Amino acid sequence: MAKTKQARLTGNLFLLSEDQYAFSAAQIQLLQAVEACGSISAAAKQVGISYKTAWDRVDAMNNMSELPLVVRTTGGARGGGTAITDLGRETIRGFVALQEEHENFLQRLGTRLHSIGDIANFIRSESVKTSARNQFRGEVIQVTIGSVNAEVELRIGTDQKLTAIITNDSLQALGLKAGASAIALVKASWVLLSRDTKLQSSARNKLVGTVSRIATGAVNSDITLDLGGGKSISAIITNDSVEHLALKQGDSACAFFKASSVILMGD
Repeated sequence: MAKTKQARLTGNLFLLSEDQYAFSAAQIQLLQAVEACGSISAAAKQVGISYKTAWDRVDAMNNMSELPLVVRTTGGARGGGTAITDLGRETIRGFVALQEEHENFLQRLGTRLHSIGDIANFIRSESVKTSARNQFRGEVIQVTIGSVNAEVELRIGTDQKLTAIITNDSLQALGLKAGASAIALVKASWVLLSRDTKLQSSARNKLVGTVSRIATGAVNSDITLDLGGGKSISAIITNDSVEHLALKQGDSACAFFKASSVILMGD
């Protein structure tokens, strides 16, 4: 007679802030690898992801944090690399401690269950997912209400802010007002780039930074600008545009996008 396989209670640990996804084990593993290796490329290989995916995760974590968790370093014996900040190390330690408590809890709970299926619906959770590459958490600093739409200014860094145009109905539904926290989403394909950092445009949003990465594809390139303060923004432009602008790593550039291209989420 075949033996019946014994079910085992397992679970994933996520850190949430007011129902919004914050950190998962995969992100913490990447932070641990960066701390151990001192470089993104080596850390990516260690956790089994691509170099680009590793940078995307680091940029997302930094953009959603008040202070950066990972910073680029220059000079030194190795000629520069990537380092974990004090906040990054504290985050790792805290998450590891939570993982241990979480595993102990599951083991204790598993011994009391007669049927794991009885609580399947209870432990199931959902998280918000979006295709927008650029995500920024910030504080609402001003709201200007018009007859139909409202203009919302969001501080995403010490000297950085975004402006979004949303309907008054959306403003009311999100409950946005000065001092509130919100998340701004901007698709990379909506972001325009220029080498002229003094260029004036009708686009309300202009973020100046330094080209930190260029990932070239068959038709388009994925350009990342380091905005300082641990923030970054990605833009998808054609390879012809990259060639025309003569963009290369280390160049100063600015990112433009319309206020109507910014999607706001309550935080």
